[in-house]
Parts: sequence; structure tokens; C-alpha cells
Amino acid sequence: MDNNRILEEIFNNDPLGLLNIKPTSSPQQSKDERLIATFYKINEFYEKNNREPQQDGSIQEYQLYARLKAIRDDRSKSKMLVPYDNHLLLNVEHKQINTLEDVVKDDVLGLLEDDSEGLFNIKHIGVQDERASADFVAQRKPCKDFDKYEPIFRAVQEDLAQGKRKIIMFKEDVLREGGFYVHNGVLLQLEKVEFKQGVAPFKSGDRLRKDGRTRVIFENGTESNMLYRSLYKALLANGRAVSENVDRVNESFVERFSNITNEDEAAGYIYILKSKSEKKEIREIKHLYKIGYSKTTVEDRIINANQDPTYLMADVQVLMVFKCFNLNPQKLEMLLHNFFGKSCLNIDVFDAVGIRHTPREWFIAPLSAIEQAIKLIISGEIVNYRYDGDNEIIINR
Repeated sequence: MDNNRILEEIFNNDPLGLLNIKPTSSPQQSKDERLIATFYKINEFYEKNNREPQQDGSIQEYQLYARLKAIRDDRSKSKMLVPYDNHLLLNVEHKQINTLEDVVKDDVLGLLEDDSEGLFNIKHIGVQDERASADFVAQRKPCKDFDKYEPIFRAVQEDLAQGKRKIIMFKEDVLREGGFYVHNGVLLQLEKVEFKQGVAPFKSGDRLRKDGRTRVIFENGTESNMLYRSLYKALLANGRAVSENVDRVNESFVERFSNITNEDEAAGYIYILKSKSEKKEIREIKHLYKIGYSKTTVEDRIINANQDPTYLMADVQVLMVFKCFNLNPQKLEMLLHNFFGKSCLNIDVFDAVGIRHTPREWFIAPLSAIEQAIKLIISGEIVNYRYDGDNEIIINR
């Protein structure tokens, strides 16, 4: 049978019209989709011109003006477009949802009123400090006098670039007025704290705790009056401290040590130790000494040296002890690290449970040079000298 004739018979015998091919039409946008598309055009106009469309503009601008006016006059349309209102063009209240409390307050349908399933009963996980998190983020506002702080931030960045300041680990004892810190890559300054002391409840009982409102300036031109404890917790979780300018630290040492009287109290002890480690990689290092600081007696400080990574997990021998007055231990550590920085021991030490540590107070330098450096620190003359590691001597700058 002829194939062409067979096909012709099939097409001719189609009483239901199943073989009639109709052109497909493009899908039609819904009413809501058209409204959203229109509002996108209004947003694009605002982003391009940095203003709303005006009535006396071009024909295209007037059309956008009329559409925006119609949307504003229709409350249902305005509420539907709130998620797309990037430039706050609608006359609708934009609620800030930053905390769990904000979510509960915004429950206009009452979906969270019945907690029969124990939605808010959190088990087996640690609860984040909501106040600290919300206080750190939500309280920021533009800093009106930022022009006063901008050159200060630039100077700190220059100090970091030149090595006069360093990014160091954050600890509570370095959180102070005037200090600089980094949180999520943003440089900030704790300008001031209005401390208040109150009673705080703890599992072990009520204790006095220091807290208060701060003024924190951020490098991006904002400021915050977050609580001191909120700032501390945020930096402890994801922050670093910025050390002081080493030149100013040197000047401070000269000033602090130059006028000691009988009325001054000893601030602690600088000590020099030698390791008794039997490990070959440590035992064979010539001129390896630890220079440290202690508020208590050195004997008390080194009782458990063989269990402390700071002491290379080994007993130590006390070689020298210097009694100091008017001393800031953080500044001492910075000054010593800067003076003997290129001779600092770089080694990893593992504690009893296998955690890695990198001690930073062990230096490779002759004992005579270290003794001379400490005397120069105490006299304040250290600013006029530097350590020549190649020749293992202290020389004039």
C-alpha cells in the first residue's frame, strides 16, 4: 500500500480534530506578576536617577509616576510589594526583624500563640546570647562627627601596614577605652564606657558584674552605644585586638620608669628562664631563653611548668629575676617581642590532650644581651638601641 495514501486517509478520517495543530500562545503574566514587573521598573528608575519619577518629566517618567501613585493609593498593592520596596518608596511601615522577640511580636495571625508542641523548648544545644548579638548589629547609626575619627582610623591602618601595630588575639584584659579592635573585618574603636556595677545572677550565685553603655566608632562611618558586655562577647566570639603603636609604647616606658619613688608599689617581676627539656630539637638550640612577666613570685609561676605549653612542656631553670615598678605587662610583652622579634623561637608544642600551641616568649639570644635589654627597658633607654641578631649584640639605632 502507498504510504502517502495511508497518511492522507488518516488525516481525512479525524472527526475529533486531534491532528489539527494550533499555534501556541506565550503564557500570560498574572495580575500580580505584572504589578511586580511595573514596580521593578520604578525601582530601576530610582537607582538610575537617585530620585522618584516626577509628574513633569518625560512621557515614560510620567507613566512611572502615575503607576507609583496608584500603588501608593492602593493599600493592598502596597503591602504586597513591601518585599520589593528596596528604596522605601511605599507608604508602608517597614518592621525591623532582628531578634526572636521581633518575630513573636510580628505574629499578626497568632500562629505562635499555641505552643503545645514545645516550639521554644530548646534542648541539647547552647543558646546564643541574643542580647549581645542584637545589640552589636541593630544599634548602629551614622556617626555625625566621623570626620574627626576618619584620620585616626587611617593612621591605625598605616601603622598596621608598616608593622608598628599588630593584629593580636582578643582577651578581656585588652578591652579598654581608646583601644582598637577588629570584628568581621571592620576596624572599630571603643571610645568610651560609662561603667555601672550591678548584681548579676549566675548558677553559682549572685555576683557583682561591671557593665555599661559604650560609644563605639566603626571605620565604615557608623557608631553604636552597645553594652560593654555585648561588645566583649562579640569580640570574644569573632574578633581580634589591635596592639598599640610600638613607638608610643617605647615613649611610655621612658616616662613610666624615669621617676620611681619609695611610694611606688612593685608591679611584678621580669624573669629569664632556661628550658630543661630533653627533646633534641629544643635541647640543641644554643642561647634559648624565655623572657616573661609575672605578678606573683616566679617560683609560684613555674610550679607546673612541665604541664604548660608556655614552658615547652618541661621544667625550667630560673636564671635571673628583676623587680619592676609601674609596669604594664601588655606593653612589656610588645616591647620585648619587637626588640627580639626576629630572634623569637618558632615552634609548635602539643599539650597533654594533643592541642597545638605556639609559645611566643622564647628567644634565641645570648643571656648577656637579654640581661642588657631588660636593664635598658627598666632605665627607659631601650628606645635608643636595637638587637643585631646576626652578630648577637645590642647596638645603637
